[in-house]
Amino acid sequence: MTGKILVVGSNGQIGTELCLELIRRYGSDKVIASDIREIEGEVSCVFEPLDILDQDRLRMIVTEHGVKQVYLLAALLSATAERNPEFAWRLNMDGLFNVLNLAKEGLIDRVFWPSSIAVFGPNTPKENTPQDTIMQPTTVYGISKQAGENWCQYYFEKFGVDVRSIRYPGLIGYKSLPGGGTTDYAVDIFYQALEHQEYTCFLDEKMKLPMMYMGDAVNATVDIMEQPKENIKVRTSYNLAGFSFTPAELAKEIKHLIPEFKINYDLDYRNDIANSWPDSIDDSVARNDWGWKNEVDLSKLTEIMLANLSPKFNSEK
Repeated sequence: MTGKILVVGSNGQIGTELCLELIRRYGSDKVIASDIREIEGEVSCVFEPLDILDQDRLRMIVTEHGVKQVYLLAALLSATAERNPEFAWRLNMDGLFNVLNLAKEGLIDRVFWPSSIAVFGPNTPKENTPQDTIMQPTTVYGISKQAGENWCQYYFEKFGVDVRSIRYPGLIGYKSLPGGGTTDYAVDIFYQALEHQEYTCFLDEKMKLPMMYMGDAVNATVDIMEQPKENIKVRTSYNLAGFSFTPAELAKEIKHLIPEFKINYDLDYRNDIANSWPDSIDDSVARNDWGWKNEVDLSKLTEIMLANLSPKFNSEK
């Protein structure tokens, strides 16, 4: 590939693993990591401090490094955004405009921008939610993502900006800590299971949500960017899903490997957020258009998470 790749929000849950996969595929000399926070530890690619709201610095990084692809991951997630809705809207929307406008000028060839199942709402069909359906999000995060989807399509149709997007379900990985999303209980539960053999969940035990292993999500993210333009027929955002489960079902899987594990329930406002989202997602359009396919199911996910987190906790004892 020509040009370099900029990952904005490289310190987050997705960004951490995405940078590693991009380096694996293209080499460390092709990847520029950036985040508002300085990166912790060593990184095998160039790191540039960046507040995505600083359009001048973004332009400087893009031009100085010859960036041609941008993965824009910087955002305030669902639960965190509800505590600061005006800033969440500004960060999630102005950051997108800053990148889209550089692409409109021709400085960037291709943009990835993630959407979310948060675009759906209580009136959306909950089972096998279709690609095109009712969207009435009830959170500022969901509202910003729905608006962002439409802006991405607008910039594609009006200005020819090659922007690509997928609607992430809840993402579960072991290489970074939970980042403030409602679905992050499904990450934190593994940490608590290993450290305390007990977890108190803020969602109802029967709250079924679409989820995905982070490795599958990262592969999908890079794969959609590698596709020829003619394969990308959806310019809002593609539905994407791996599998769905409830907190009780996840706890049962953990108990198979940690028999003494116990789960408790203490519901809070995040349960209302989750209740507005789908139970399961129909992602057949992505599978047909560009060959999306997940590799990890719930049982395999549980094994992966505990196997990779166990050494961390054992070393700290």
